[in-house]
Amino acid sequence: MISIQSDDFDVGKEYQALKESADGDGAIVTFTGLVRDMCESGSVSGISLEHYPGMAEKSLMEICTKARQRWSLGNIRIIHRVGELAASEHIVFVGVTSKHRHDAFEACEFLMDYLKTRAPLWKKEITAAGAIWVEAKQTDHDAAAVWG
Repeated sequence: MISIQSDDFDVGKEYQALKESADGDGAIVTFTGLVRDMCESGSVSGISLEHYPGMAEKSLMEICTKARQRWSLGNIRIIHRVGELAASEHIVFVGVTSKHRHDAFEACEFLMDYLKTRAPLWKKEITAAGAIWVEAKQTDHDAAAVWG
């Protein structure tokens, strides 16, 4: 299930929901991203995230389909927040269930690499010098390139 929302989420509740629907899966891997308090040019007080409604959800559904084609997966849960977020707030949650940990770990990493480089989401970091648009870093593109 995909959610793009301004409201915060409860990591414990999301994990529990994955566990309850795991249907015999032996692995649950989750990733939770937080707003960092620093960037290359200094400190960050928060971020502003924008998305293209409809397009972002469609894009994330497509990458879930690709993940399912590569690995044997049970459930996939992606939550991405948008709007104004302060440092240390939750940004993203990715949770994957699978019969085996290897598939769950790789699929979770694949989904995050996609989110960082290809999802139609745009981020501005709020610094003392003003707001700065942020693009995916070369290291993010290098990580995503591993998946082909």
